[in-house]
Amino acid sequence: MDKTKVAFICMHHSCTSQIAEALGEKFGGDVFESYLAGTTRTLLPNPDAVRLMKELYDIDLKENESSKLLKDLPPVDIVVKMDSDDIYPSLPGDFTINLRLEDPDGKSQDEFKRFIFKIEQFIKNLAEEIKKNHVSAILQ
Repeated sequence: MDKTKVAFICMHHSCTSQIAEALGEKFGGDVFESYLAGTTRTLLPNPDAVRLMKELYDIDLKENESSKLLKDLPPVDIVVKMDSDDIYPSLPGDFTINLRLEDPDGKSQDEFKRFIFKIEQFIKNLAEEIKKNHVSAILQ
């Protein structure tokens, strides 16, 4: 059976989608394939995200420096809109989840960590719901 394909997207694509893809691989990789994309290209991930992901999970975001645009995504099953922007071009996928997270750029280290832990919890919940085949339940 093919794994569910999940795309994490955000407008600026320097932090949120990269954290989500990395945590998706770590906590949901047995259940779904993670992809990231944005509406703009970014050369490097946010330095605070790089530092904290290494510190908290021993994940090196620099390994994933290639910035992908929406048009670069393969066909996916689920699209997770990570940020609070409502203006997105048409999105791939049959199912869209709107997380509406506020970008932690420029926030304190504690706030940035809380942001990362929110994404971790979402990923774990998503993996459980996909295992149960109840993806729509995560919206509640």
